[in-house]
Amino acid sequence: MESLLKDCRFGLRMLMKNPGLSAVAIIALMLGIGANSAIFSVVDAVLLRPLPYEQSEKLMFLGERSQVLNDMSISYPNFQDWRSQNQVFEGISVFRRQSLNLTGQAEPERLQGGLVSAEMFPLLRVEPQLGRTFSADEDKPGAQPVAVLSHALWQRRFGGDRGVVGQSITLSDKQYAIIGVMPEGFQFPTRVELWMPVGQESGSPSWAQRGNHPGLYGIARLKPGITLEQARANMDSVAVQLEQQYPDSNAGDRVTVRPYLEQVVRDIKPALLVLLGAVGFVLLIACANVANLLLARAATRQKEISIRVALGAGRMRLVRQLLTESVILALGGGGLGLVLAKIGVSLIVAAYPDSIPRSGSIGLDWRVVGFTALVAIGTGLVFGLVPALHSSRPDLNESLKDAARGSSGGVMRQRLRAVLVVVEVAMSLVLLIGAGLMLRSFYSLLQVDPGFKTESVLTFNVNLPPAKYKESDQMISFYRQALDRLKQLPSAQSVGLSSGLPLGNNGNQTSFVVADQPEPPASQVPLTEMALVSPDYFSAMRIPLLSGRSFTDQDNKDSARVMVVDDLFAKRYWPGEDAVGKRVRFERDPKIPPTTVVGVVGRVKMEGLDTDSGRVQSYFPYTQNTWNGMTFVIRASTDPQMLAGVAREQIQAVDSGMPIFEVQTMERIWSASLAPQRLNLILLGIFAAIALVLAGVGIYGVMSYSVTQRTHEMGIRMALGARPGDVVALVLKNGMTFALAGLATGGVIAFFLTRLMAGLLFGVSARDPLTFATISGLLVLVALFAAYIPARRATRVDPIDALRYE
Repeated sequence: MESLLKDCRFGLRMLMKNPGLSAVAIIALMLGIGANSAIFSVVDAVLLRPLPYEQSEKLMFLGERSQVLNDMSISYPNFQDWRSQNQVFEGISVFRRQSLNLTGQAEPERLQGGLVSAEMFPLLRVEPQLGRTFSADEDKPGAQPVAVLSHALWQRRFGGDRGVVGQSITLSDKQYAIIGVMPEGFQFPTRVELWMPVGQESGSPSWAQRGNHPGLYGIARLKPGITLEQARANMDSVAVQLEQQYPDSNAGDRVTVRPYLEQVVRDIKPALLVLLGAVGFVLLIACANVANLLLARAATRQKEISIRVALGAGRMRLVRQLLTESVILALGGGGLGLVLAKIGVSLIVAAYPDSIPRSGSIGLDWRVVGFTALVAIGTGLVFGLVPALHSSRPDLNESLKDAARGSSGGVMRQRLRAVLVVVEVAMSLVLLIGAGLMLRSFYSLLQVDPGFKTESVLTFNVNLPPAKYKESDQMISFYRQALDRLKQLPSAQSVGLSSGLPLGNNGNQTSFVVADQPEPPASQVPLTEMALVSPDYFSAMRIPLLSGRSFTDQDNKDSARVMVVDDLFAKRYWPGEDAVGKRVRFERDPKIPPTTVVGVVGRVKMEGLDTDSGRVQSYFPYTQNTWNGMTFVIRASTDPQMLAGVAREQIQAVDSGMPIFEVQTMERIWSASLAPQRLNLILLGIFAAIALVLAGVGIYGVMSYSVTQRTHEMGIRMALGARPGDVVALVLKNGMTFALAGLATGGVIAFFLTRLMAGLLFGVSARDPLTFATISGLLVLVALFAAYIPARRATRVDPIDALRYE
């Protein structure tokens, strides 16, 4: 230990003797290690840590899939049969988000609730902080309405009153008895503030239909000893039995079973793995850069090392000393990198909280600190090993002479440094190509026409309480009054109403068959994305009407049923014909008349700018199919955000207990739909920029060192008549040799690795020739610039001084 302490003290003194070199090395390591620590903290919190439930690895996510739709919610009757017939789960529960209006306490507020079956909390093995959770008797139609509060809602609206259990709460004009409060931090699903029994909703006639999938998804816990494969096989056998029993509704339907953690992170996992690989490359480049610096420093320490060897120092003793210095450098870089990581992670989470699942658990804890320490020590050993081994074997005869610069040791050192530069350029090229592909992909997304105009549009949601608005006439009356009031606002150009918005806010589909065409098998009946809209919705959103007409006030519940379809619907089912006047059936009962197409509009991006389900789109008058939850759309002649306050006043003028929620502009919705791609681009771009700078510094360092080593040669060339341009060309040739070798190596690596990010790209191939060529050209320019500076310095060598140099 005493010997190690001596090595540390000596190493610190040696590093302080070269403050410039030490500072550059620490900064390079700070960037490399900091980037790795930041991304590891995200990967650890999101992908590696178990969910905050006991034995969470046994929790499975359940859904349904059909031959038409790969991800489908669960039919409630199917759930009941799964629960009774499966042999692999301790229990199965279902859940669904449910928005509710909280009234009777201060200002009306919209809350995000969760409908869950009584088994949910026992399956998650979570006990309430106060009171109890639901009983089986409360999870049935007709039972007393009860609710369990989240800890956050309990604190925010009830001041943490421990006497809250037993009190009543008014949710959507319905009284609920509070029976419990969950512990702090518990949320399932995310952003839910209170829970109600889902079984109380199952008395609805629509829930009794097996063909109805009312947004329910399942959570199950594996029995001891049961594997995922066994669970999938058993649930498939249950699905086959139900298919045989109910061929009309269950034909072709199967059960989706996957680990719940996999379900939570499946959208972000590919991007995080790509970023983790990217920061690994940044660290390799930083290591190569610092190793180059240490090799340069070794040239100035040859006499020192040779004297120590001559005095009896063993090779391992020298290697240990040199590695100690390297580890000290790495620990310094790691410490600063940890600070950089903390700042970076805070900025990422603050800027993109909704783009990263489990973002609340992201932070620097002992796991991240331990990872950083291991990376720092490992990095110090890796980048210090080659310089240490090389420096610990000096040629005593040459090193103790004044003319040691031209020795074979210097040549070998130069070759090692050249190899490291090649590695830096190769890794930088891979990162830059990845960033270039992401940039081109993002640019392609920005060029996508969403099918509507996003500017100057304000949107907000309302949800009419079923207890108060029981009849469709009541709902229609509210919407009409609200629309009339909003249309009177001075800056409102047009006002519309829709059951959902494009870009991820409309998850409604329904099956259909085209009248007067052969009916497909039950398992292959197509789906259409649907929305209920008001007559002015298309005008407010600037969705073009291609043929026919939009809806009018005369399209009501007493008139013939009508619909508007998108142009894909028209082309797919009536190619070469006019779709207006065609008929579509949504009910199998032949006594129910079909719905008539009265107009065709342009197709819009429902899921996102980079996705298209391929399903046709259809619209229906809200007066013929009325829902409790709708979205208002106001196109304004001024800043739409200025309308938020007056819009709230107009809605509450119709119903004083009606809150509005999710108030946002369409431009914000459009921007939010790009958030994941923007985050990937920014992070990969930052890492690529770091790599580019480090590669440029590496090339400059090697060429500068080379020019210094060849000062004598340059003087002779100049004395014999070489022109400055000849000297510049000679230096540039050497520098570009390293760069081109790195480009060739990196190009091959990138050709194979970029395919791993194909799923993150839109509108561009993972092996796009233009990107490869452009990025390679950029690196060539950086290499030329980095080599040109030492080359210009070489032309200023005075031949007389150079001949005296050695």
